[in-house]
Amino acid sequence: QVQLVESGGGLVQPGGSLRLSCAASGSIFSIYAMAWYRQAPGKQRELVAAISSGGSTNYADSVKGRFTISRDNAKNTVYLQMNSLKPEDTAVYYCNADILHGTYYSRDSYWGQGTQVTVSS
Repeated sequence: QVQLVESGGGLVQPGGSLRLSCAASGSIFSIYAMAWYRQAPGKQRELVAAISSGGSTNYADSVKGRFTISRDNAKNTVYLQMNSLKPEDTAVYYCNADILHGTYYSRDSYWGQGTQVTVSS
């Protein structure tokens, strides 16, 4: 089994900061790309940031300069540092990882269950 568990969400005022964490566990042979997505009520899930196994990053235009994605390969963990938060950042944030399974050697995409981020006065 493979599981992704997010943490770090919560309520923050505009201009504040949060750091999200996502730890992968289970039968994992290797992890390729990792990413953060978000989904607000009534909207489609969108890619926020992604990071390759080599450390290359991509960001949505709406978060460039404010968010930073990073990973700790030894801990199978990806982070999202969110600064200068805006009300429009309010959403459920989901972790995603492209993983080669350690038992079946099948490469699949896995999702966490999400963590709520609310930016409000």
